Amino acid sequence: MPCTSSSSRMTRRGFLAAAGALCASGLAARAAAPPRRPNVIVIYTDDQGCIDAGCYGATDLATPSLDTLAARGVRFTQFYAPSSVCSPSRAGLLTGRFPLRAGVPGNVGEKDGLPPGEVTMAEMFRAAGYATAHVGKWHLGHAPETMPNGQGFDHSFGHMVGCIDNYSHFFYWQGPNRHDLYRNGEEVFHSGRFFPDLMVEEASGFMEAHREAPFFLYFAMNTPHYPYQGDPEWLEKYRKDGVPYPRDLYAAFVSTLDARIGRLLDKVAELGLTQDTIVVFQSDNGHSVEERAHFGGGNAGPYRGAKFSFFEGGIRVPAIISWPGRLPEGAVRGQTGHGCDWLPTLAELCGVDPPAVPLDGRSLVSVLQDPAAPAPHDVLHWQIGTGAKAQWAVRRGDWKLIGNPVDIVNPKSLTKDDALFLANLADDPSETRNLAADHPETVRELLALHEAWIREVGARPGA
Repeated sequence: MPCTSSSSRMTRRGFLAAAGALCASGLAARAAAPPRRPNVIVIYTDDQGCIDAGCYGATDLATPSLDTLAARGVRFTQFYAPSSVCSPSRAGLLTGRFPLRAGVPGNVGEKDGLPPGEVTMAEMFRAAGYATAHVGKWHLGHAPETMPNGQGFDHSFGHMVGCIDNYSHFFYWQGPNRHDLYRNGEEVFHSGRFFPDLMVEEASGFMEAHREAPFFLYFAMNTPHYPYQGDPEWLEKYRKDGVPYPRDLYAAFVSTLDARIGRLLDKVAELGLTQDTIVVFQSDNGHSVEERAHFGGGNAGPYRGAKFSFFEGGIRVPAIISWPGRLPEGAVRGQTGHGCDWLPTLAELCGVDPPAVPLDGRSLVSVLQDPAAPAPHDVLHWQIGTGAKAQWAVRRGDWKLIGNPVDIVNPKSLTKDDALFLANLADDPSETRNLAADHPETVRELLALHEAWIREVGARPGA
């Protein structure tokens, strides 16, 4: 049997030692490597009433996907939209700034939009190495610099105006009807295809393409915004259940949107990304009572008002965040939150730098982690439009003052004496009685807060 030389044994020992050292250093490097940043999906529904989900108390419509999301996350019961109409609400979400500061005081038209100088959530995530996509409704501008690809989104698919027919993808409003469906700024045609299904397909393809690196997906649904076009099986179910018109039309559309949210989240699970993905859900404002919405169908529960109004029914919205294994599950938070808060909250959760501009949103991370944590805001502001007749509101603590209030549901319930409407939301969450005459000092204090805020941002939106 051949003998082994001492030099050979030393060489073998040296090789094993070197291999062990290399393995140890590799393990150390992997241990020291920063964890993968989470994906982010923001689901924004359109004109969904503040209690119109099973997890928010609705008993006459089914939302199993939203209920599951709430069971796997944190649900807010006192969450506010940035505005009570579409465009400014979306501007507040995407910039973390009150819409007036962000330069979008009302719904945008053909020639205006979110100012290109504003820093969006998409730009924040793209700067941190995320792939970014918008799928669905935009309603923040029609020019190339104000469309999604000009505002930080690598990929965009959807419609640029306020609503479309879900099968023809035409916008019906004033003047000639026009087709409104675009992919990365180029008009595309999918006539006869149900738009929510197209959204799920587009989002699924984006997630598949970017499954190995973090992505940000803004999934902006145009449901249950009119035209009510729910799945036939849901409409049949609610009519058999005796749900009255127009609630049956609206409920069918809500269940239809819920089913597409379920398909989207099923795709996340199929890709093995559930534990690596933060999902945020919110409605953009309260339900609509416009003629095109059959004068209603949504439900604000105990709250007064609807879309267009700064009474609670117009701005208090369902809101949920879920990150399985990293955030509490099945939790409920009663602290006040605001749509502008998602940007700084997601920045903190994902470890990315927020925009280097003044933000009105505040991180909700402490509230998510601790049910006893204080709400992050001392004062909240809203305003639609500009000038003396603009509707506005300010809330501090339980006190809320509305200037030039609008009650779109019961317009005759307001008189000229209600030009300043004061409510204490702890005592009267339904805002049934104007307390302005009983608490003039509180009115003066809140009015002073509003006027100081207007001096700060109102004369120079976008500052």
